[in-house]
Amino acid sequence: MTDQIAQPKDAIGRLTLTILAITIVTLALIVGWYFHEVSEPYVQEVLSLKGDTQRGQAIFEINCAGCHGLQADGSVGPSLHHVHKHKSKINLIHQVTSGKTPPMPKFQPNTQEMADLLSYLEHI
Repeated sequence: MTDQIAQPKDAIGRLTLTILAITIVTLALIVGWYFHEVSEPYVQEVLSLKGDTQRGQAIFEINCAGCHGLQADGSVGPSLHHVHKHKSKINLIHQVTSGKTPPMPKFQPNTQEMADLLSYLEHI
């Protein structure tokens, strides 16, 4: 007898194990990324605050309407109507603060302003 781990002898068994391994690694990366993103202090604080929609609208009109339109229906930038349905709050926070999608500039609102802006974006 050998102490070797039994290995599938057919191609389907090896393929199944490969797919399973890739799936497990992918899920581990996604979970790790999510917890890293949520664990950022700025993001945690924003998510812990209750936003004010009216203040969020004022912040939007001052900082965002030039590109996204006064009604958030798109101009230079895309329409933001229902953006909360296809982008998570964490993704929206990173979109606003990163400046990684030119021509959108990097914008660094304080945590309450970001919570207010998120609240507004949820209502348009």
